[in-house]
Amino acid sequence: MIYTSGQDYRAAPRKRVLLFGMSGLGKTYLANMLRDSVQDGAGQGGWFHYSVDYRIGTRYMNEFIADNFKREAMKVPLLRELLMTDSVYIASNITFNNLAPLSTYLGKPGDPARGGIPFAEYQRRQAEHAQAEISAMLDVPRFVERAENIYGYQNFICDTSGSICEVVEADDPADPVMRALADNQLLVWIKGSDAHKAELARRFDRAPKPMYYRPDFLETLWAEYLAREGKSATEVDPDAFLRFGYARLLDHRQPRYAAMARWGITVTAEEVAQVKTPADFDDMIATALDRRQTHA
Repeated sequence: MIYTSGQDYRAAPRKRVLLFGMSGLGKTYLANMLRDSVQDGAGQGGWFHYSVDYRIGTRYMNEFIADNFKREAMKVPLLRELLMTDSVYIASNITFNNLAPLSTYLGKPGDPARGGIPFAEYQRRQAEHAQAEISAMLDVPRFVERAENIYGYQNFICDTSGSICEVVEADDPADPVMRALADNQLLVWIKGSDAHKAELARRFDRAPKPMYYRPDFLETLWAEYLAREGKSATEVDPDAFLRFGYARLLDHRQPRYAAMARWGITVTAEEVAQVKTPADFDDMIATALDRRQTHA
């Protein structure tokens, strides 16, 4: 790890931290809070916020997303005419706090009348997302340098996608993505409790959203759901499938996050909830580093 103790972290002139864990446990909350902290004239105190999802949506999948919008627009005669004459411009407006265009593009498999897409198309888009996520994470070391060289930020916070654990092999010490990340940042797992897991499931049940699954896990999940429901692929309620898969996904990801955590430190969602200022954040990280050192 790039910091070995709480004292080492506190004394470091450059603080570089990567947050990972399930969506909804506080990664973006912490990143936004640090980004909004004041940077003085000497470049001290401020944090550069690198959002992996934002990078995916604006750099690596932006064209896929925009083309999907255009395909839908071409179905409307008026918009078709305007597009064919370059009279309108269609683009996504992704922000750090609104990733809806990316989620919409990933889509949901199932009945097209209920917003579903063919399973083969769903798999293709999943593969695009996996490659985009890997590329966005491999960009992190370069952005660490850019943040300081261009903007003067010495502190760097990386807000990862909830699916980061699906595209790395943390048990492999030579995994290129894990190596690139751990060599440049302190990896911090935000670990939720069973109560958090239940709340995340309830929240997802109210508003299902597209997720990324490892290909083998997705195929198994899809076959199991079709068998259980006794329906064909085009009869599946897309939201019902997502709800079915989400609870399974929480359990599937937990050991993969735990494997990643061996490259860094672990904090709890309860600890994150107590963080209100950058100083609180530094205290939490220093405490977790010392805790790991004690139990090493």
